[in-house]
Amino acid sequence: MLVLAFLAMFGPFTIDTVFPGFEHIGTEFGVGTTELQQITSVYLVSFAVMSLLHGPISDAVGRKPVIIVGTLAYAAASIGCALAGDLGVLLIFRALQGFAAGSGQIISRAMIRDMYEGPAAQKMMAQVMMIFSVAPAIAPIIGGWLLRLGHWQIIFWFLAAFGVAMCLSTAAVLPETHPRSERRPLRIAPLIGGLVEVARSGRFLRLALASSFTFAGQFLYIAAAPIFVVSLLGKGDQDFWIFFVPMIAGMMVGAFLNSRLSGIVAASRLTAVGIVIAVSAGILNVSLSLLPGAPMLPWAVVGPSLLALGAALCFPILQLEMLDLFPHQRGSAASMQSFIQLLLNAALAGVVAPLVTGTVLQLAAASLGFLVTGSALWLWHRRGLRHNG
Repeated sequence: MLVLAFLAMFGPFTIDTVFPGFEHIGTEFGVGTTELQQITSVYLVSFAVMSLLHGPISDAVGRKPVIIVGTLAYAAASIGCALAGDLGVLLIFRALQGFAAGSGQIISRAMIRDMYEGPAAQKMMAQVMMIFSVAPAIAPIIGGWLLRLGHWQIIFWFLAAFGVAMCLSTAAVLPETHPRSERRPLRIAPLIGGLVEVARSGRFLRLALASSFTFAGQFLYIAAAPIFVVSLLGKGDQDFWIFFVPMIAGMMVGAFLNSRLSGIVAASRLTAVGIVIAVSAGILNVSLSLLPGAPMLPWAVVGPSLLALGAALCFPILQLEMLDLFPHQRGSAASMQSFIQLLLNAALAGVVAPLVTGTVLQLAAASLGFLVTGSALWLWHRRGLRHNG
């Protein structure tokens, strides 16, 4: 389980470890906040594009080969980032990092569903998410520590070592969970056809969008962390823990509750509770942002922490429900869901975050808007199920 959890950490870990180095990169390359946000956005766009292929390829050749090749390519791209001499070159290798990183994060979800059924699958997904949720908290802290040892390039050397370690762990520890008898031919037409079949499902799209927009309420804060922590809260590159530790604590509590309540509370009811908590936290967050003197700690991080709890409570259930719509194409379903979420995350990092970080109130209001949209999409999905039933 630990290896699967670390593979699932690839995405947030790669994003957040670099945050403390943004100011140093900007000084060295002579660029501003908007340009620096593209370090995150470019990574997410390339991650999204390649995510369409990781799952279907794993449906054809097996899960382990795709992860092994992907983690090696990730390590090579990280070395390229460390050696970059200007922002343009850094963005190119950052894109290559994104192309490779999805091999771990996407396929680990399919592997969990390959191995487990029903409440056991929900419990395992939640347990993996508990470990996965640590990544955004420890990543910027590790990045800050690394900066004490050298320049910003040392962060990418560390990520290269992380990629090699995950490659070796996958080869040595993980079983192949997708048997040859279940594999689909590795041909372009069936590969694209599987993705099209998934994308044409109204139920899948409503679930994918509900999940993505609900998580966007939290991810907007993650994407805007360099601005939120340094510019709005007035802290330094060693202080990202002030925001990430309480927020990730909320994620861990939500995932823990999901795991413990699996098989006890109906999945649909647990999802509803999670969404209500997330939206209520978004409303509280806006209210706290209206207080005189905002931003003000600890109130500035209370809302994001509680909405992270709500999102984590329902996220594993939504993931499994999407995968179960296509039991023979779980790789394709995982890829399409990741593609939708990552495109939205890329827009949040590269476009939305720079526009809504003028004040803490603007950021809180934008986050609430995404949460309300996600809840409305989920209600639409549930109404469709009742109508069809």
